[in-house]
Amino acid sequence: MQHIAIQLKDEAGTIALGAALARVLTPGLTLYLHGDLGAGKTALTRALLHAAGYAGHVKSPTYTLVEPYTIALHDHMVEVMHFDLYRMLSADDFLDAGFREYFNSDNICIVEWPEKADGVLPPADLDVFLTLAGDGRKVELVAHSDQGFQCLDQLHFAPNM
Repeated sequence: MQHIAIQLKDEAGTIALGAALARVLTPGLTLYLHGDLGAGKTALTRALLHAAGYAGHVKSPTYTLVEPYTIALHDHMVEVMHFDLYRMLSADDFLDAGFREYFNSDNICIVEWPEKADGVLPPADLDVFLTLAGDGRKVELVAHSDQGFQCLDQLHFAPNM
């Protein structure tokens, strides 16, 4: 397991981290975002998607459970599936919705509240833990796969650049 711990001073730091993560995205990557309500999971995802070239509105998929976004990645169009599983009542809801089919070598999946589908979600390549700390956030990035290790190895980030 490889990990990086980061202290972000403010919202600008979250946006900068999202941009840094956008630069290391690869098809097939699965990221799990952990943190309490208001910890910055959707803000980080929004910053990542905008830095990856998505120009439209990025909303929290709290009620839809998943929102798809198309980005150009290395001259190929890639679907980023943004999940918010907060409202799921059980892991079976994830299976019943047919969401497992999105987890493949072509898509990038970002999952908020992955513990709601514990036991049925495919394993994460990269776990992102966000914790509020004053006006900023503490962030820990933990890689679990070769693809996750590559992301962290290539991640160039200086907080609040």
